[in-house]
Amino acid sequence: MGILMRILASITTVYMILLFLRIMLSWFDSPLSLGRSADLISRVTDQYLNWFRRFPQLRTEQLDFSPLAALAVLALANNIFLTIAVYGRITVGIILSMLLSSIWSAVAFVVSFFIVILVVRLIAYILGSNNVHPIWRSVDALSKPLLYRVNRLIFRDRLVTYKTGILTTVIVLLAIRIAGGILVSLISNLLVRLPF
Repeated sequence: MGILMRILASITTVYMILLFLRIMLSWFDSPLSLGRSADLISRVTDQYLNWFRRFPQLRTEQLDFSPLAALAVLALANNIFLTIAVYGRITVGIILSMLLSSIWSAVAFVVSFFIVILVVRLIAYILGSNNVHPIWRSVDALSKPLLYRVNRLIFRDRLVTYKTGILTTVIVLLAIRIAGGILVSLISNLLVRLPF
């Protein structure tokens, strides 16, 4: 049973990598123009991704969260396969641990996403990149609410430079990412030990 679960976990891991590549390819004009490899990845993954695209709750005017939902479902399945492979059973504590880990994985992904976006934005700002380019306007529109809340919390009503605001937000997000990971790991270990 353990070997079968490890094989299933390996298959879901490979498929998650293919999904991630497909998501990255979708940022280009036409993934099919990128060659046979891109075409093969599209054929293998699009049917699964299209299933999640049918849910309007996963899409906004600017963003499509359906690929994240598709990856989250695979990550949960992967966790289940690995847990059964390691423990040979499923208990309430293990289920709670997996649920907590899955929720934290989604939160950690969003936090990491904002860290990367803000670091790239900070570098572009320091290098004097064209600040009115549509990419930077989109990044600013996406990150402004977060920057405002974090800076309001840290600096209260004091005015700070844009660079200081971004840097402060990145540091706060890094602290949340590290502290949250440690806390979730500790709680998950306690939940797994529950006898029921």
